[in-house]
Amino acid sequence: MKRHSYKSAVLSFVIAILFYATARAQNTDPVNVVTTAVPFLRISPDAKSGGMGDAGIATAPDVNAPFWNLAKTPFNKAGTAVGFAYTPWLKDLGLNDVYLASLSAFRKTDDENQAFSTSIRYFSLGNIQFTDYSGNLLNSYNPKEFSIDFGYSRKLSPNLGLGVALRYINSSLVTGTVNGVSYKAGNAVAGDVSLFYTDNDKTGAGLNWGVTLTNLGSKIGYTNDAQNKDYIPANLGLGVAYTSVFDDASKMTFTLDLNKLLVPAAPVASNPPNSSADSANLAAYRSSSVMSSWVKSFADGTNQIKSVQASLGAEYNYMDQFMLRAGYYYESAERGNRKYFSLGVGLRYQTIGIDFSYLVPSGNGITRNPLSNTLRLGLLFDLEKMDEVHKN
Repeated sequence: MKRHSYKSAVLSFVIAILFYATARAQNTDPVNVVTTAVPFLRISPDAKSGGMGDAGIATAPDVNAPFWNLAKTPFNKAGTAVGFAYTPWLKDLGLNDVYLASLSAFRKTDDENQAFSTSIRYFSLGNIQFTDYSGNLLNSYNPKEFSIDFGYSRKLSPNLGLGVALRYINSSLVTGTVNGVSYKAGNAVAGDVSLFYTDNDKTGAGLNWGVTLTNLGSKIGYTNDAQNKDYIPANLGLGVAYTSVFDDASKMTFTLDLNKLLVPAAPVASNPPNSSADSANLAAYRSSSVMSSWVKSFADGTNQIKSVQASLGAEYNYMDQFMLRAGYYYESAERGNRKYFSLGVGLRYQTIGIDFSYLVPSGNGITRNPLSNTLRLGLLFDLEKMDEVHKN
């Protein structure tokens, strides 16, 4: 009865979210996309979550937990694991040198109540040719960004976990002098705090939920102007997942993530135009402290419901060896209009796992989703099990 109630609650919540999002999408509020520096930190790096509509806050723990919810790590079945992932980015636009690569790893302590982890993300934006105002060719450059973090997580109880992480971010979009302005690589430091709760029984059935606060940190700048700095994508995430076990061989998981950037929308231009007022509003926006920006993100004069991004996913698991996945990602038209379906598959054999995901094409012509046909590949290795295999 308990599991049936959980399942009904989860499904009702999912249906309500989708119904409300569809109804609200009919409104015609002005477009006001929230932009931040280093947006690669909000790209789903792993193929498992990529196949489930970019949902991963409350899904079963695995080596990709540092990217989604570090508090899941002590609940991993494996004691030590390493994961790699690779994503060609914007291939649908004909770009062949833009990609996101990632690495993640964790190790649980002997009592299995604590874990240490790390993850690295590297985003290459390919080769870009710079020109001056007249269109004359200048030098070319290969912009790139990366982040590295170290995390600690522990069980607060048999069902509840807490995770914290510290992250260093480097963004080298251009260096040197371009059109009279001196640029340098931007640097920032940020942290994550997360919670994870699970009541899954020995068969894996039950409800998980998670709460994450990610990328809480300093602004980032690319010049020596201390006032000319941008917010990084601080984010509040809420996730829920329910797993139903059919028999000894198969089970099904449904999951929903809701994410909101803790960054206020930039002020819109005055109508009729007022350059002095607009300049003052923009200066006030850029000079706000990081902590005050988190609060202002809930009261920036825009529709807060439309600032929430939703990821809905499902996974069918057979014998913990073969997984089929599907998902849907929704973002309001006023905040970017990203909407897409995704598919995925996972294979597990002894100590090795392979995951693939595919973003289904949508739109036509100028409305075609530039992320269409995005592929992700992930590999994971259970190092502790590898040692056992070699010993035997």
